[in-house]
Amino acid sequence: MELTVDALGDKCPVPVVKAKKALATMDEGTLEVLVDNETSVKNLTSFAKSQNCDVSSEQLAEEEFAVRIVKTAASAPDAAAEGGAGIGPRVVVVPSNVMGHGDDELGEVLVKAFVFALTQQDDLPDCILFYNGGVKLTCEGSPVLEDLDKLACAGVEIFSCGTCLKHYGIEDKLAVGEVTNMYVIVEKQLQAGVVVRA
Repeated sequence: MELTVDALGDKCPVPVVKAKKALATMDEGTLEVLVDNETSVKNLTSFAKSQNCDVSSEQLAEEEFAVRIVKTAASAPDAAAEGGAGIGPRVVVVPSNVMGHGDDELGEVLVKAFVFALTQQDDLPDCILFYNGGVKLTCEGSPVLEDLDKLACAGVEIFSCGTCLKHYGIEDKLAVGEVTNMYVIVEKQLQAGVVVRA
């Protein structure tokens, strides 16, 4: 099976999201993703490797690249995405804009370091759930926005509780990821193989 996904002009993380959805429809075969920048090539390459797929890229024109992802029966993308242990997705929950209890100033430093450390892992989480004060981290002006953008571009799903955004009056300030509800927040944790709390 061969599929081609046109992600020309799409901004991060759309090319990875499109590739992820297309790859999920394939048992085996080659997925070609067309993008217009090298950053998208790197993000798609990282995503393909995380799915245990072979990947190659080629520059077709000045602003056109083709990333070819080959999925085989041996790829076992689900196992790769789950750290190879077959235990289920890795979920990170962030219930506050500070980490730990005690000194909030220290907590702000710690949560910033925590999110940065997530970007440096070989095995990235599958999704990050933000609720209560944690939703402030996904909004405009957040000190971790750049790192969250990197994670989103690498295919990590980022969800913020809609009720929480509304409570803090920052519904229109969401800058990364998407709005979700408590049903999804609970469902994601129940289906997870590993849940890490910030």
